[in-house]
Amino acid sequence: MVAPIFIGQAEQAVTMLPEMANRHGLIAGATGTGKTVTLQGLAESFSNIGVPVFAADIKGDLSGVSQAGKTHPKITERVEIMKLDAFSFTGFPVTCWDVFGQNGHPLRTTISDMGPLLLSRLLNLNDTQQGILTLVFRVADDNGWLVLDLKDLRAMLQFVAENAAEFRTLYGNISAASVGAIQRRLLSLEEQGASELFGEPVLNLDDLMQTDANGRGVINLLAADDLMQSSQLYSAFLLWLMAELFEQLPEVGDPEKPKLVLFFDEAHLIFDDAPKVLLDKIEQVVRLIRSKGVGVYFVTQNPTDIPDTVLGQLGNRIQHALRAYTAKDQKALKAAAETFRDNPAFDTREKLTELGVGEALVSTLDEKGRPQVVQQTLIKPPQSQIGPITDSQRQSLLNESLVAGVYEKILDRESAHEVLMERAEQMEKQATKQVSTKTKKKPATRQRQSMFEAFAKSTLRSIGTQIGGKLVRGLLGSLLGSK
Repeated sequence: MVAPIFIGQAEQAVTMLPEMANRHGLIAGATGTGKTVTLQGLAESFSNIGVPVFAADIKGDLSGVSQAGKTHPKITERVEIMKLDAFSFTGFPVTCWDVFGQNGHPLRTTISDMGPLLLSRLLNLNDTQQGILTLVFRVADDNGWLVLDLKDLRAMLQFVAENAAEFRTLYGNISAASVGAIQRRLLSLEEQGASELFGEPVLNLDDLMQTDANGRGVINLLAADDLMQSSQLYSAFLLWLMAELFEQLPEVGDPEKPKLVLFFDEAHLIFDDAPKVLLDKIEQVVRLIRSKGVGVYFVTQNPTDIPDTVLGQLGNRIQHALRAYTAKDQKALKAAAETFRDNPAFDTREKLTELGVGEALVSTLDEKGRPQVVQQTLIKPPQSQIGPITDSQRQSLLNESLVAGVYEKILDRESAHEVLMERAEQMEKQATKQVSTKTKKKPATRQRQSMFEAFAKSTLRSIGTQIGGKLVRGLLGSLLGSK
């Protein structure tokens, strides 16, 4: 059995059982109350027991987990209070990732892998536009057609719009105005840097689940300071990652410790303005992914940032201080207090406003999965550096990484854009040949239809041979077919 994870000190040690860590969790509290340091300490603890971690590094502060910490009076005081005799400063194995490839290894997926549901969320499409996008994916999927990057998607949108009459009987009405609106959204998305996210090589999930030579779990840090400038891109990526893990990992039930732990900072961005159909699917994935051995920990300012259906599944709670200046704050304070199992020694609601920096109310699950009584807890200090690393230290991490050089070179194999361009040229040549050699006049509409039919059959033969037929999509729309 794996030893309990030490979180901090109340009247007695406050711990989390590793076998309950995949029951998910919440780290909440107002700005400046110590959430990031708590996250860092938990990441260290999971690493120490051999559990890999993936965490969004919003301000670069988490990067310090790669370096040994330094003596500080406040840290010394806490170590003495908690009687941590074996405490020592050390750095932890870290892999740096960055969608834009600046402060970490490039991290990519494809348009086909992300799917229409998450892409619609990313593009902020209305119901009609989402219907058109879903139709475009259906056309591609029915032909076993992988759409890898933004230029592929543009080519597909143009192809479907130009042949709307032929597709209408199979897939329904196609509005030129809606296609145009989606194209404009794609242009705006590209200006935000989204083209860096879509392409190949695609992230191999195994690369997030590594351990070092000493058996410590690697802490994967996503540089998110620039990514946060596009909150929709940030949230869509995190949801895609969770969906991919859910779809690809095998069932393991309740292991003695998680296979991977995810920390999603600024978690409210995942749920803000999300349509109900997406929220329902997120709730379902969160509920089911624990059976794959994955723990999901949402980090946010207030528990009310998380929908109740998701919040109810977060068994391990660490709540830092909350402010109650307004009526809305008071309501949020009351809701936060009610999520805990009361401790008769204090008033939970009152205590939430009195906590100091680095203190929290903590409740974890017991061996039967039941919430324990909430404890006022002094959070343990991290063993690693508090605060960001230097550029030279980051470069050293990149050079020494297990995946150094794997994702840096972009692949651009033949995909929808290239095939459509090639077929369009063939159609043009065929049309020219028909005009020059025809022996009798034929209706133009029928000629165009015949050309389209020939094109469709030719495309299906060539792409179907390469990919292997119709593709299948999972719960959040991610691709389950051949990659």
